[in-house]
Amino acid sequence: MHPEEVPPAVLADVARAVDAEVAVVGRLAGGVNGGAVRVRMRGRGDAVLKATPWSHPDQLEDARRARRVVDHMRGRGYPTPAWLGVGSTATHVWQLTELVDAAPAHELTPSLVDQLVAIVDLQAGQASEPHDHWQFAWRVVTGRQTTAGDVAAHSAAVASLVDRMRRAHDRLEPPPMAPDMVHADLNPSNVLVRDGVVVALVDIGNAGSGTRASDLVTLQWHTFRAPLDGARHRLRGTVVDLVGWEWAAALTATQVLLQLEWRLRSASADAVAQTIERGHRAFDELDELR
Repeated sequence: MHPEEVPPAVLADVARAVDAEVAVVGRLAGGVNGGAVRVRMRGRGDAVLKATPWSHPDQLEDARRARRVVDHMRGRGYPTPAWLGVGSTATHVWQLTELVDAAPAHELTPSLVDQLVAIVDLQAGQASEPHDHWQFAWRVVTGRQTTAGDVAAHSAAVASLVDRMRRAHDRLEPPPMAPDMVHADLNPSNVLVRDGVVVALVDIGNAGSGTRASDLVTLQWHTFRAPLDGARHRLRGTVVDLVGWEWAAALTATQVLLQLEWRLRSASADAVAQTIERGHRAFDELDELR
């Protein structure tokens, strides 16, 4: 969403919710999907507004759930901005969050990975909402729930990778109870950094419960380059220690399937080829720990 595309009805609803005039300042960088704008509240400073068109009936309740997760985790020292308001109009659901003066990481460093692992540890035992990402992973990897498209139909190369993952997990038992809070989108663009220090994790709208190993697997996906080989190997070992080899492989397969689905919808053939190569490499490296 560009600043000029913020519907006036959304701004009016936000203004009513915060009891202050609200004006758009400009679009913010970061986020894979974009859509965040900086707004100024008269007498109250600046904040971040995201407004998305209605796409399903539970969308507003999903935003309220995410706000409850944020409130719960902030009380335990988790570095994510406060949510100042959630609401909806006839056409959009919106959320208003605290503005953090920091830039998206975009690329990871070994130091940032170590900091993020420590932050993910704060999620241990903090499940507070029945939005179970571990059950979702089980349904995806066993074929009980498909991604947005039949990714295997794209090409022989994609089909080969999908077959490799599905054959390994067709008899996977359902996961245990979900103990941890899960961010569910721990990619570098959602990590805000100042002077090499992680100061906030943002874009937490899909947060829920499960195993924090899911977030470590997402983090690991963004470490496939030479300076991060050591960090990736440590992450892989940590995931195996948390959930065992079989579930480490299943969570990796879920990540690969979702990445393939997203790349096939929105990226170039080169990006799809890179995803296929990275998927095989992730499984090759896991096989070394078997």
